Amino acid sequence: MVNAKTEYFNAMRVAVIAMFGTVAGVLYSLNIPMAAIFPFWLELNFSDIPSLIGTFALGPVSGAIIVFVKVLLKLIIKGTSTMFVGDLADLLIGIAFVVPAGLIYKKMRTFKGALIGMSVGTVCSVALAILANWLILVPFYKQSFFGGSWDPLVGGMQAIFGESCTVDTFYTFYLWCSVLPFNVLRCIIAVAITLPVYKHVSRAVNRLGDKLAPKCPVGSSEEECAKMEKKRTIVLISVCAAVVVLLVVGVLLRYYIPIWMGK
Repeated sequence: MVNAKTEYFNAMRVAVIAMFGTVAGVLYSLNIPMAAIFPFWLELNFSDIPSLIGTFALGPVSGAIIVFVKVLLKLIIKGTSTMFVGDLADLLIGIAFVVPAGLIYKKMRTFKGALIGMSVGTVCSVALAILANWLILVPFYKQSFFGGSWDPLVGGMQAIFGESCTVDTFYTFYLWCSVLPFNVLRCIIAVAITLPVYKHVSRAVNRLGDKLAPKCPVGSSEEECAKMEKKRTIVLISVCAAVVVLLVVGVLLRYYIPIWMGK
């Protein structure tokens, strides 16, 4: 992890968070249809990989920020087709994956710790995905997009499981035969790619942090150095807050301008 003696949100850390968040946001926007084995609305992407690697390199807080940034970027690139409900669910599911993994790895910085952390993160993420689909996503889609009709959802499931999937058995088939294996597959892919590379990325981030860490001017006292570092941190956090506000405004404009123009 980045040198603990430096300020947490230093320039290097913010730059690396932005890099991982950008890569994750682009990957989040590139979905791979899986209609042969899952319902047509479940599409795979690889955005968990940079999110997880960034978490191991920078810590669980930074990992959560990376997930947040990737969702904002995806909303700007592609917009939302779910009135932000699906995007919020993806945000929570992504955080549930990387934060437990990052917390455990922070305490056990070994290959075994990374494996345990990713296993716990997988369980948390999959469990939350099942709950989100059961309690929020399916009811929302059914009511908001299909006028309360089950036909489009059941039809999508029958294309895979046949007529044995009905309104009465929809949740049994969907949650346990689609949502569960789909999200397990998503997490396994992220784990399989992260495990061999996370150590190398962490070392590279550490080396970059050592090179870019601000040096105290010769002749300055510790108190003066601390004041300068505090001032830099305040400026940096202010800039980051402004960028996040601009991203949020961009998301809202991306969503509402077509609505206004349509009127």
